[in-house]
Amino acid sequence: MDWLTTLTTALGSAWLSGINLYATVATLGLLQRLGLARLPGDLTVLSHGWIIALAVGLYVIEFVADKIPVVDSVWDAVHTFVRVPAGAILAASAFADFDPPVRVAALLVGGGLALGSHGGKAVTRVAVNTAAPGAGAVVSVAEDAVAVGSTALMTFFPLVFLGLLVLLLIGTAWLVPRIVRTLRRIPALLRGASRDASTPSPRR
Repeated sequence: MDWLTTLTTALGSAWLSGINLYATVATLGLLQRLGLARLPGDLTVLSHGWIIALAVGLYVIEFVADKIPVVDSVWDAVHTFVRVPAGAILAASAFADFDPPVRVAALLVGGGLALGSHGGKAVTRVAVNTAAPGAGAVVSVAEDAVAVGSTALMTFFPLVFLGLLVLLLIGTAWLVPRIVRTLRRIPALLRGASRDASTPSPRR
């Protein structure tokens, strides 16, 4: 297994776990099980039938939860403690055949990538659910497509995926602070709109 494939799979699976962990795990497992991919390190365990079935089952639950704005926000909050550790473990597992310092580095970097993508997803979802609640379902489906499509891309075209990942990380670093600032202004805007609505118009 070459360095490029291992590095791409480690970074990619960690980053994608923050977006949709279960879709990523199920896709990787199916690709390995069908002989379409050869996963590095200990990631081969993902091809076990019961792991694929579990990932698919949890994906279905998440697919439904994502479509309900209130449940969606709670689900994302709880999954901070699931997606981030899972991303770290996936990255370290890809480097299972390497020396311990490399595995530890992969664990730390993978956790950071998962935290970044999960945080970007959660903040974006809050913004969408606040501004246009019905649009959350569309965003959810788009995220699922990104998770499955990107998993296939990093498997078959690792160099292309690495280039896109760098661009996405730069874009996320630029976008998230702006979304956060917008969310902080929403309560003040709502209070102002409420005061305007409650103030009687002057009589002529």
